[in-house]
Amino acid sequence: MKDITKAHIAILIVNIIFGLNIPIAKKALGVFDFDPLALSFLRISGAAIIFWIASLFIKTKRIEKKHILTLILAALFGISINQISFIVGLKTTSPIDASLIITLTPIITMLISALYLKEPITTKKFIGVFIGFIGAILLILSSNSLGNGSRSFLGNALVFTSSFSYALYLVFFKKFISTYHPIEIMKWMFLISSIIILPFTFNSVQGAMSGEFPLELILRIGYVIIGATFTTYLLIPIGQKNLRPTTLSMYNYLQPIIAAVVTVFFTSEVFGYQKIISTILVFMGV
Repeated sequence: MKDITKAHIAILIVNIIFGLNIPIAKKALGVFDFDPLALSFLRISGAAIIFWIASLFIKTKRIEKKHILTLILAALFGISINQISFIVGLKTTSPIDASLIITLTPIITMLISALYLKEPITTKKFIGVFIGFIGAILLILSSNSLGNGSRSFLGNALVFTSSFSYALYLVFFKKFISTYHPIEIMKWMFLISSIIILPFTFNSVQGAMSGEFPLELILRIGYVIIGATFTTYLLIPIGQKNLRPTTLSMYNYLQPIIAAVVTVFFTSEVFGYQKIISTILVFMGV
């Protein structure tokens, strides 16, 4: 199988897993009222432990000292800001709103790629970017600014921050990620990220650990750690190495489809006319 084919398959699997993660994590945060900061720490530190265990069985090239600063920045944008913003934002917004905002990632990635990698933006691309942003702005402005446990302006803004941070990671760290084995890169990125977020999540983790853990909650947290973190971040570097950032991020459009189907099927969440208009504009932008 060609490397390019492996890359497409890897990113396809990643976005299916991410799409399922939106309603799965949302229920852990909503129905079970699990602290989002505690979930973020468990997600990142749990994945770090699994990556370090995996590294015991795989011989990899060690990261050179000249790349340490790059490694820290990659951990900050690719994991810390990205995942903390997403989980905390998801606590106060709906799965469908979150998945729609995530679809802006390809547009953001395209703009950053044009500025940093000098990829040309044609008239068609420009029009697409403009229409996509209009759709996202309508979605965010139509949210309940006070927050009602279903959606909020702050929650949507944090999910947008997560998407922006992830886009920066895809573009600026493509070459660095391609230099080393995914296990070697990720074991250090997740360890560094765990250290970065520990001061901000310590009290939340202590409080969460004193509560009860029903089996369903354990399974949902397990999916977030093993599926939506360890597995996805093991596969993402395969895509980064062989695909352009904009191409890789285009697979994000699978996420709202998967999340919406799962959410509507299992919950009372519905598509209002504002969501329909926002969705049409975002996909017209694509």
